[in-house]
Amino acid sequence: MKKHYRLLKDARLKEKRVLLRAGFDVPIEDGVVKDDSRIRAIEPTMRHILDSGGILIIAAHQGRPNDAPDPQYSQAPLVSLLESLLKTTVHFASDCIGPEAQKAVTQAKPGEVVLLENVRFHPEEKRNDPAFSASLASLADVYVNDAFTNCHRNHANMVGVARLLPAFMGMNLEQEVKHLSAVLHAPKHPLTLIISGAKMETKIPIISRFLTIGDHILLGGCIANTFIAARGFSVGASKYEESFIEAAQELMMESEKEHKATIHVPRDCVVATELSEKAEKIDLPVEDIEGDMFIADIGKVTVKRYCDTISESKMIIWNGPLGVAEFNRFSHGSKRIAEAMVQASKNGAVTIIGGGDTIDFHTRFQYPVSPYTFVSMGGGAMLEFLAVEKFASLKALLA
Repeated sequence: MKKHYRLLKDARLKEKRVLLRAGFDVPIEDGVVKDDSRIRAIEPTMRHILDSGGILIIAAHQGRPNDAPDPQYSQAPLVSLLESLLKTTVHFASDCIGPEAQKAVTQAKPGEVVLLENVRFHPEEKRNDPAFSASLASLADVYVNDAFTNCHRNHANMVGVARLLPAFMGMNLEQEVKHLSAVLHAPKHPLTLIISGAKMETKIPIISRFLTIGDHILLGGCIANTFIAARGFSVGASKYEESFIEAAQELMMESEKEHKATIHVPRDCVVATELSEKAEKIDLPVEDIEGDMFIADIGKVTVKRYCDTISESKMIIWNGPLGVAEFNRFSHGSKRIAEAMVQASKNGAVTIIGGGDTIDFHTRFQYPVSPYTFVSMGGGAMLEFLAVEKFASLKALLA
């Protein structure tokens, strides 16, 4: 019999203590949440638990604390936001395990929330320590995973706890798996991947996978620089990874084989000698880049080629702005890609975007994400799922 995921709608939650692993790693400045999109993404799951008469216990992390309590990574700033969003009492526990956590859970009534302190204040979280998992599990009767952003991590709160309690898949995680699985098992062709970012190591698996299942791979950012250098051109003062030159060459050779996706490397780039809104910039063919020139965006010829490819595609996955899009001056390529994606959506293509930088670009320049078929909350998790699909955290949710 084929296994299936245990879904939240099938869980009995009335008067149950429900431990929700949430993906609440959000930007906080001076105690104020600057972007609550990840929190709102799992609002339906939180509301379902509360409306079902459960006590909602939220476990999550902020940032990368050094395995010890650190005020700048506290969950405390989320209390008022959650109270406003969910219209109920939110009890804050100053630890995620032990007496403080137990006290907060005991005080809470059905329909109320307990927000635990950052689980990464304990080094045992990342080690998937059995005793730490047991301490977390002791707080609850039911476990729900709705943290796709962290599903590729074999941590206690992702894997260990799920093996100790009846475990279910949250509503947002259900949608993440549904839409991303369709790319792998029910793709529409031409299938195009738009991929950018800094580290080749994290991009090679997804590029390799799409060489087999996709039709086009459009490159941007620092990884594009590495491919440009692998073609024998200078990238000036631009960042690239010399140690991955050979890997990029091998991927391009593989791309030239029959029935393999085409890797599109920028043919021209916008270059500057500094990164600022006042910087002088020029669009040059890649063969003319030299000296202290810094690649900051894809050029006009490449933009047109990429947009033409998008317009001909039936399914497009986009992860990562194409240039240094923190600056308006170097955001032209990403803006044109976004506009082409929206038009493709209107023409019936399946369009999926993901990654914090991609979502931040849309927020920064007020490009709505509503036209897209799906917006993934995952960056690394999205890429790794599309590359390997099998996560221990998801396996733990199978019936």
